[in-house]
Amino acid sequence: MSQKQYWSGLEDLNKINAPHTEVADNEFKEELPFDLSDSLFNANTPRRDFLKFLGFSTLAATLVASCEMPVRRAIPYAIKPEDIVPGVPNYYASTFADGGDYCAIVIKTRDGRPIKIEGNDMSSITRGGTSARVQASVLNLYDKARIRFPYADGKEATFDAIDRVVKEGLAAKTGYLVTSSILSPSTKEIITQFVAKFPNVKHIVYDAISYSGMLLANEACYGKRTLPTFHFDKAKTIVSIGADFLGTWLSPVEFSKAYSKGRKISAKDTKSLSKHYHVEPNHTITGAAADHRATCRPTEKGMVVTALYNAVVNGAAPSLPSKGLNELVTKAAADLKKGNGMVVCGCNDVAIQTVVNAINDKIGANGTTINWATTGNYKQGIDKDIVDMVAAMEAGSVGTVILAGVNPVYDYFEGKKFAAALAKVGVTVSFADRMDETAQKCKFVVPDHNFLENWGDAEPRSNYFSLQQPGIAPLFKTRAMQDSLLTWAGGTQSYADFWKDYWMKKLGSQAAFDQALQEGVIEPKEIALGGATYAGNVADAISKIQARKASTGVELVVYQKVGIGHGGVWSNNPWLQEMPDPITKATWDNYLCVSPKRAKALDAELTGFTEVDAKKRVVTVKGANGYTIKAPIIVVPGMHNDVVALAVGYGRDKMVGRAAATDETAGNEKGGKNAYRL
Repeated sequence: MSQKQYWSGLEDLNKINAPHTEVADNEFKEELPFDLSDSLFNANTPRRDFLKFLGFSTLAATLVASCEMPVRRAIPYAIKPEDIVPGVPNYYASTFADGGDYCAIVIKTRDGRPIKIEGNDMSSITRGGTSARVQASVLNLYDKARIRFPYADGKEATFDAIDRVVKEGLAAKTGYLVTSSILSPSTKEIITQFVAKFPNVKHIVYDAISYSGMLLANEACYGKRTLPTFHFDKAKTIVSIGADFLGTWLSPVEFSKAYSKGRKISAKDTKSLSKHYHVEPNHTITGAAADHRATCRPTEKGMVVTALYNAVVNGAAPSLPSKGLNELVTKAAADLKKGNGMVVCGCNDVAIQTVVNAINDKIGANGTTINWATTGNYKQGIDKDIVDMVAAMEAGSVGTVILAGVNPVYDYFEGKKFAAALAKVGVTVSFADRMDETAQKCKFVVPDHNFLENWGDAEPRSNYFSLQQPGIAPLFKTRAMQDSLLTWAGGTQSYADFWKDYWMKKLGSQAAFDQALQEGVIEPKEIALGGATYAGNVADAISKIQARKASTGVELVVYQKVGIGHGGVWSNNPWLQEMPDPITKATWDNYLCVSPKRAKALDAELTGFTEVDAKKRVVTVKGANGYTIKAPIIVVPGMHNDVVALAVGYGRDKMVGRAAATDETAGNEKGGKNAYRL
């Protein structure tokens, strides 16, 4: 063994006891956060200290080992399955889909239990990529907060008893089937058959993060209520107005892979690097990656889009509130005119999206960087549908409401109003996997399988398919949502059989089916790029934008975090809660993001608060609807000085799970606050 001695710096060489060396010496001398004589789960210690010591991976492994799995479904190793060798992992191609979020994946299982998820390289959409939520989704399978059997009026019930009541309710008054955006073609076929069986039932799509303005603008401009596919890899100039396409907008896994291809240069080709212009009110990872970035108020996005349109079409010099905006719009317009450009916007506003479509039409983006021949299915909800449904429930004309993959009591902007209206409905059913805020208000809860326990499929783009196969048998007494709809419609076939028959008919043979199941994706060999004829009324859209009053006060941005996203079941995932936000580096909470200048102003205002509030730097945020919350401040350089930002997905009910819960009555606000109501 070598006897050489190495020094980490001059302090170490000269034996100087600098502060950082003292910290290094004491790095692992911290007292254990609990008494080792205590049992693992009865330790009198805060949960986070427990995680610091053991690491959640140890806890997760313990939970896996202690799952209450029915003996009849356990793997009988006395007669070992041919495809399982103890300790040797197996891999299965599958699909992750969550309310329009999509990723082709490969499930790694060991001894019959999923332990890791990776991307599927065979997908031309996600190209082997994953997101934080995809990686963490395996932990949701083992979440102790999952519902373990069906409920009726808050008590354990049988599927048969619930089925009888639901069938009677469906045959009576008007009903609603409310789902999030569904990518599954086989599930859509089941819903079609279900609605045909019960013509009085209306299927509507509700997305907590809405793209309704974009869908309606596309319908008005191109005659298609759908989304095009965006080819960031083919764009030489990218202009984004508030679209965080690398973090949370539409399909960030897909866009990140495509965007990175256009941002790579070689020694032989130094001119192919795409140029990225970005305008946003708060700070995002997409803005951080931009070549040119400027900030604006949320209410100024329409002005920016209009100025960009005029600069592209007429060469008009912009007259925007800041010098940075004027310079960015001028340069972006000049580059867009060179061809192979693209403009995207994250605004849920029909008029603004209409102008964006007009810009893309003028620069020739349709058919080159934006593809209308292959459309995207990521978001399908229209805001008016849920508003009309609430009105119908309030009027007492609705007899049955079935909710799948949605939680409007929590994430609808008028959640309390929705809950009050739901109480007037005779038969209410939730397919929630946990007792979330909406499930608690429903008469029946029929828990759905976790996606790792179920068969399925997805069509993220038209004619691009991805198959989903389970990595484990159901751990609890749950039932696939599709099985419930088939049963209530009088069918005798299970969803697993329906799914196999559906794909056998499409693929034509057992060999083709086996190959598709093994590869996980079914895709056309070539990408066909197609344009579309623009027929939007851009003059009317610009007129509506210009008629709006300018704001002078502080404006609030309600945004998604890269980890937690729109919330849902992700709020109770400790891996995602522990994941530092890429911009603020903060964990376990939502907070009010403010610029340094705004923080100084708020510090001055905090002198009127109590001493405790001043030390915590907690301020009150009041929405336009009168809803108020208190939130701590985090200073984020790069934000607009007159903008504050708050993330959604927090402030959950305690029954959602320990990691997500906010118990304000006990003084525990670690779970943050619900920003959806703002």
